[in-house]
Amino acid sequence: MKFTLIVCTYQRPRPLIQLLDSVVEQSLYPNQILIIDGSKDEDTQKILRDSSFSNLEYFKVKESERGLTKQRNFGIKKVNSYSNFVCFLDDDIILESEYFEKLIDTYVVYPDAIGVGGYISNEVHWNKNDAAPYFDEFKMDGYIRNLGSRNLLRKKLGFLSDRPPGIMPEFSNGLSIGFLPPSGETYPVEYFMGGVASYRKNIFDKFGFSEYFQGYGLYEDMDFCLRASRLGQLYVNTAARVKHHHEQSGRPDKFKYGKMVIRNGWYVWRVKYPTPYLKARLKWHGTAFLLTLVRLGNVITTQNRKEAFDESLGRIAGWWSLLLNKPKHEV
Repeated sequence: MKFTLIVCTYQRPRPLIQLLDSVVEQSLYPNQILIIDGSKDEDTQKILRDSSFSNLEYFKVKESERGLTKQRNFGIKKVNSYSNFVCFLDDDIILESEYFEKLIDTYVVYPDAIGVGGYISNEVHWNKNDAAPYFDEFKMDGYIRNLGSRNLLRKKLGFLSDRPPGIMPEFSNGLSIGFLPPSGETYPVEYFMGGVASYRKNIFDKFGFSEYFQGYGLYEDMDFCLRASRLGQLYVNTAARVKHHHEQSGRPDKFKYGKMVIRNGWYVWRVKYPTPYLKARLKWHGTAFLLTLVRLGNVITTQNRKEAFDESLGRIAGWWSLLLNKPKHEV
């Protein structure tokens, strides 16, 4: 059960060291650690040179190889032949001490698994409660969380998915992995988060990460998972836990981000459903319009007014661009 860890990083030397420090504390340590650095400066290389982590190999990529999906594909080519599994972590993640042990053990308990995702434990507040949930709450396996204002509005308007978390409905916009409870159980899914992901190595003999997702690569993880789901079963093990610290450095400007939300969201929707029914098309566009209005409203309701305004403009530009230039999706 040997495995390789790939960490693609960009302009985040100190968060990367914090991640690697948590890797050192693991009950099961990677047989190979690949750091694929797309940074424009030398800070990451220097800080790693002054550190000592077992089994670590560092690679600085050229500008033409920079970007999350390109760096992941670069790293896959460097995986040792003896590795059975390939794990990916974002560089602003901190692991609980048994993360890899729980993650890799899932492949033993579920031999049909071709991929297993970990669980981010610090982003959603859950309560263990036997009571029935209120209209603005979501309940699963004895745990309750708030829907949040956006999902509550979607529920009122009939735009909220009735599928389990991690399963995409025909109009896309399914419930995220954040709607899986911290039960310690393992759940079948169609997609999980790329920053806490793992796969059997042999899946990369069939395909890699799509380089349609340039640079930051929003939804690139969902694209890969949806294509992988055609080959076998994916799971999320909620006992394999991490904390995500959302480092702001290295992120795109909000206009570009907003545009990616729409265009990349459309792309992954059509990976799963190349020819959706008219009702599903209307619900997808209705959801996109609704969430753009909500984000535009944040110009008034939040302190980060410029970010909200720029992202809203990006979403609007992304939506209009679909009329003129739809992304070409992989079949």
